Amino acid sequence: MQSLSRHAPHALALLRIITALLFLQHGTMKLFGFPSMGDMGAGGLPPLMIVAGILEVAGGLLLLVGLFTRPVAFVLSGMMAVAYFMAHAPGGFFPALNGGEPAILFCFAFLYLVFAGPGSFSLDNRARA
Repeated sequence: MQSLSRHAPHALALLRIITALLFLQHGTMKLFGFPSMGDMGAGGLPPLMIVAGILEVAGGLLLLVGLFTRPVAFVLSGMMAVAYFMAHAPGGFFPALNGGEPAILFCFAFLYLVFAGPGSFSLDNRARA
């Protein structure tokens, strides 16, 4: 198992990149209708959803390239906590039933990135060198 530890920075980068790509698509759905949201975006989005979309796109792109990883992840973690309690928790106690599982997973993945940093393959690491 010790030999796996040497790959930890690459695994962390993979977690950051995949999480960013998944999160980014939530923002592009809200702001650009891609991938298609069906009728959800018809008639315009409420202002809070527009702000969420901007944070999802901007934050997703910054995390994707690993730039300002820790502060961006901190903001996005908080955003997802707020999203869970505003949009999902009122629908019931259990996240599996109220549709809040993705919000919780994003929240804690971002919180982990706050403490762990970007891993390898990041602009944060390039700027330090």
